[in-house]
Amino acid sequence: MIDKRKNISEKLSESIKAIRLKTQLLPKIGVILGSGLGDFADSLEKKVKISNTDIPHIPQSTVPGHHGYLVFGRIDYIPILAVQGRTHYYEGHSISDIAYVVRIMAKLGVKILIVTNAAGGVNPHFAPGDLMIIVDHINFLFKNPLRGPVVEGEARRPDLFNLYDSHLIDVIEKIGMDLKIPLRKGVLFVSTGPTYETAAEIKMIAQLGGDAVSMSTVPEVLVARANSIKIAGISCITNLATGISSTPLSHDEVTEIAQLVKEKFQKLLRAVIIKIGKDFS
Repeated sequence: MIDKRKNISEKLSESIKAIRLKTQLLPKIGVILGSGLGDFADSLEKKVKISNTDIPHIPQSTVPGHHGYLVFGRIDYIPILAVQGRTHYYEGHSISDIAYVVRIMAKLGVKILIVTNAAGGVNPHFAPGDLMIIVDHINFLFKNPLRGPVVEGEARRPDLFNLYDSHLIDVIEKIGMDLKIPLRKGVLFVSTGPTYETAAEIKMIAQLGGDAVSMSTVPEVLVARANSIKIAGISCITNLATGISSTPLSHDEVTEIAQLVKEKFQKLLRAVIIKIGKDFS
């Protein structure tokens, strides 16, 4: 339950206290798992799954394919916190609440955040099942989770230069080549949803420089930057956008394609975590 009478620092203290009743793990890397990609959290070693309902002030996901757990565990001895079930602005949460989980990560000591999502392909060279390294984003949510009183430890006006860390991008690219997993690179365009875009809007997104379109990710990334957390992002292209696709879009299609690419996605993500976990140790 979200209590609007308390400030964020008070809420975070209560959330951390509830988490510490379940685990003392200090995660180094945080991973937010997009639609259909949540199974990765279950591959963690020595995992502890905490339901969001057991953590005060954390918003609850209502979207199919988003289970609603914080999963603590390890990959090759690297401590991880995986968000299995993100929340979205279109569900009715405030923009600050959407990014609340990243503030929890920051308080727990996370230094690197890997965001993932399901996205529609705008770039005509993309195909369903492609994995795209996010190199930048365009925020058409027209909302910013940093608006309002400054949260302790966060920058007031964080610079967004090199927002998606260039070194982490290089690491992901190299690992993709080593594993023979083809990777795209592109700009993520984010709007509120929950409707998919019109064909005219997709043309606009392409003209503005967007390669893929999603309804998430930006709030979490902005809060991560304000907390000096390094960021990497991977989009799973689950469908071609309206006007490019010849068929109507559905959430079932999104989750179905995500399931089909699950094996290569998990293989890539695991290798990336091992590499960057050791590089930044």
